[in-house]
Amino acid sequence: MRNLLNFLAKYNGLIIFLILEGIAFYLLSTENNYHNTRIVQGLKSITQVIEKRMSNTRAYFHLGEINQELADENASLKDSLERLSDRLKEKNLKFYTVSDTIYRQKYVYTAARVIDNSINRQKNFFTLDKGSKQGLMPGMVVVAGESVAGVIVGCSDNFSVVMSVLNTDFRLSARFKSNGYFGSLSWDGMDYSHAILSEIPQHVTFGIGDTIETTGYSATFPEGILIGTVNDFKKSGGDFYNIKVTLATDFKKLYYVNVIGNMEKEEQLELENSFQ
Repeated sequence: MRNLLNFLAKYNGLIIFLILEGIAFYLLSTENNYHNTRIVQGLKSITQVIEKRMSNTRAYFHLGEINQELADENASLKDSLERLSDRLKEKNLKFYTVSDTIYRQKYVYTAARVIDNSINRQKNFFTLDKGSKQGLMPGMVVVAGESVAGVIVGCSDNFSVVMSVLNTDFRLSARFKSNGYFGSLSWDGMDYSHAILSEIPQHVTFGIGDTIETTGYSATFPEGILIGTVNDFKKSGGDFYNIKVTLATDFKKLYYVNVIGNMEKEEQLELENSFQ
């Protein structure tokens, strides 16, 4: 106690000065709209810088894990190429290059980094470090590794906002990989690691652990992208099941993702809308 009193006695002038400065700063920021706006903008800029540095730090500490995932994916691709090469040699197939002003390619791919993410809300979104200047646009699909993560809903010049699968407004046409029966996948707002597959008739045969993937029935998502596996199911009343799906994407570990764009999306939507 004596040390505290000695400290206050020694620095009382400085302490009173700091208190008065704080009061003056508070009055200036609350009573004057101009200064209030400037302070808010300054704090927002500081927050954005801090978030970016934190994102860079998290990415740095996960470099080992990311490198391992890249190495595994590279090994898998090499293995696939070896098998394809062997098959081509066996069948003596030939490939031909067709020169055209427009490539006959349906989907385009690019990589991006997640710089902001949420999983604890009812409507979750995450932010990418690329935007319209890098070719991204609303409606493009975002995948983490080989599994679904979300769809872009907005872009600025250098950033994009993605509606996560963990959003109660998110809907996706999904099917069983084993038998092809499809339904609608959505998130119930409960557990970040699970989603709900509905509209599956009760006569369909399936089991725990069966793989769920995208159908490709929309103009957005390519066919056959992994969603997850069956965790549990029950009858929902009527003639359908409510199926709990364990998501393949770990939304707590989103760092690097791939963005997929359908080059024929506008043509498909235009044709489909003409019959509605």
